[in-house]
Amino acid sequence: MSIEVYRDSWGIPHIRAADPRELAHAQGRVTAFDRAWQLEVERHRAAGTSAAFLGTAARDWDVFARRVRLDDTARRCFRHLAEEDRETAGWVSSYVDGVNAGLAEGAARAPEFAATGLVPGRWSPWTPLAVWLSTHILFAGFPAKLWRRTVAERLGAEAVELFATDGPGTAGSNGWLLSGARTAGGGALIAGDPHRFIENPGVYQQIHLACPEYDVVGFAVPGVPGLPHFGHTGGVAWAITNAMADYQDLYRERLRRRAGRIEALGPDGWEPAAAHAETVEVAGAEPAVVEVVETGRGPVLAEVPGGAAGGAADGEWEALSLRYPPRVYGDLGFSALPALLAARRVADVDAALDRWVEPVNVVLAADTEGGLLHRVAGTVPVRDGASMRGVVPAWEPAYAWRGRHAPMPSVPVAGGIAVMANERGPAAPFGAEFAPPHRAERIRELLDGGGTWRAGDMAAVHTDTFAAAARPLLALLAGVDGLGPAAAELRDRLLRWDLRMDAGSTDALAYARLRSAVVRALAAHPALAPLADPPPYPALLLPWLDLRTRIAYALGTLLTTDRLPEIDRPALVRAAAEEAAAQLAGAAPGEPATWGEAHRLAPWQALPGGPGNRGDAGDEPWPGLAGDHDCVLATAAVPGVTDLCARGPAARYVWDVARRGESRWVVPFGACGVPGSPHHRDQLGPWLRGELVPVLTDWQALEESHADR
Repeated sequence: MSIEVYRDSWGIPHIRAADPRELAHAQGRVTAFDRAWQLEVERHRAAGTSAAFLGTAARDWDVFARRVRLDDTARRCFRHLAEEDRETAGWVSSYVDGVNAGLAEGAARAPEFAATGLVPGRWSPWTPLAVWLSTHILFAGFPAKLWRRTVAERLGAEAVELFATDGPGTAGSNGWLLSGARTAGGGALIAGDPHRFIENPGVYQQIHLACPEYDVVGFAVPGVPGLPHFGHTGGVAWAITNAMADYQDLYRERLRRRAGRIEALGPDGWEPAAAHAETVEVAGAEPAVVEVVETGRGPVLAEVPGGAAGGAADGEWEALSLRYPPRVYGDLGFSALPALLAARRVADVDAALDRWVEPVNVVLAADTEGGLLHRVAGTVPVRDGASMRGVVPAWEPAYAWRGRHAPMPSVPVAGGIAVMANERGPAAPFGAEFAPPHRAERIRELLDGGGTWRAGDMAAVHTDTFAAAARPLLALLAGVDGLGPAAAELRDRLLRWDLRMDAGSTDALAYARLRSAVVRALAAHPALAPLADPPPYPALLLPWLDLRTRIAYALGTLLTTDRLPEIDRPALVRAAAEEAAAQLAGAAPGEPATWGEAHRLAPWQALPGGPGNRGDAGDEPWPGLAGDHDCVLATAAVPGVTDLCARGPAARYVWDVARRGESRWVVPFGACGVPGSPHHRDQLGPWLRGELVPVLTDWQALEESHADR
């Protein structure tokens, strides 16, 4: 193979090969060299085997992965790909061959293998599809349907809308497009920052891929070939955010055992359900035996609380099954991936995305010919609207899927600006809940007021900390009387506050303390107390069912609605102000004095106490952050629960469409996943400061540096 691999000063790999398959092989091998531990963790998570070396902390995920049949679905999707698109299947297989070729060498660099006793395994052709599915199975937020069901049962159906806002872990991403008329250089700019749980190593890998057919820079997902979400080919660039579409359904199943077999009640009566047992090995604990059941709707993920137990020899019970497009159609949309790499203009991106399946995204794209694209991409089933809002009975024929919605055309880019921020936008017909409009409105306000823009100007938007969501609480606070001196001083101080959640701000911390006190008070109020105890669903789903979390994200609605007259909001805010003022006045030395001191980064790590993990074994703590969950700089904490931030910008980018070399990007940590590597965390500083590093695309400049593995 004629493959060249170079590294720029940030350790980002730049790969050149003779053809697309050689390039895919090289991408896999380089990724294995840089990210062997991450790749193997993701392979095992997709297969439901990670607890075998990570222990009890991974058991719930492994049980979930087995129940919803992630690995089997990936196999099904790869078989379909091989039948329908042999070229793409071969391209994916070349990537897998590259991973397998580099995995042992990469694992030898990664101390986590020795720390856990894990031996690197072997990837199968479908493993990239399994990794992709595992990474995105919760993106449509189907557990929110369990929350709506719980609210309806305990407070009444009319109360569901009180909590209608983005659920935990699914929103926060931003993206925006400026046409050439809005830029100093006359070419379009696309910028943004996908928000996910911050993982160490990061979920996005900066990479440069070139062969005679194309030359592309962008963000890869380690374990998956190509550049699915963000890329720039030189002629066209694209980017996505989560559309907040609803394309997964939960069905209430009636099940029974008859003569050792399981049957499910479907629209045509009792029918056989597939069932078998699997064993989840758990390091340091007893293995978990999982009964994997699948009905005609989909895999069963949990029993319905309060029903008869499923273990009875001939008993009947109720359970929940999950229906999701890749399982139904045997397709993940991977045929779009090589087509995106080869795109030359917006029409090519548009055509490629017609093949996309999951997750459902809002896409922005622009090309050097002035073409613009703003559309929804992905598969959304056609079914009854009740399926989008909650759990529906499996035995009712009205809730069957009736095909897929046709691809949506691009919507106009009015005024030369398009914004996507998980809000109710072009995906509105396909979803039940969306993010509040604060981020989208703020981004548009900033862009409208900025004159002509350059790539370097975009950091001011990325890092904006204005908290419009604070206004309802502060409006209530302004009308509260009868406060003690300290609480009155807190009120006056917050009414002068500039609403910016800056890391160094003492006022932002004071607001956060007040907000948390209000959240806790609402959660304890008798009007909402019936929701305090979550139903006994699997622990993995409990973040979607936690009352304080739900109140925190829906606080604006709960403070302004007239549907809860039994809550005396002024009295509640008065008590919260007294509590927050006392907490601030009584802070001991060493306790947080600014928002950044409280609002620290808390990334997910497969091995939290492992080698080189900051915050463990005497290392310095993770740094403090600016922003908040409804700021453009959406660094999400859960008010009333924790100030720590587990979800935020997993990358930032600016694509200068006409001048690719002027583009910028950054990730939270670095290009390499190996602790101790000079590029393991060298981008953390720029990321914290809101800076972006140059996108290098000049091969001559790269050739002047040394080639690297």
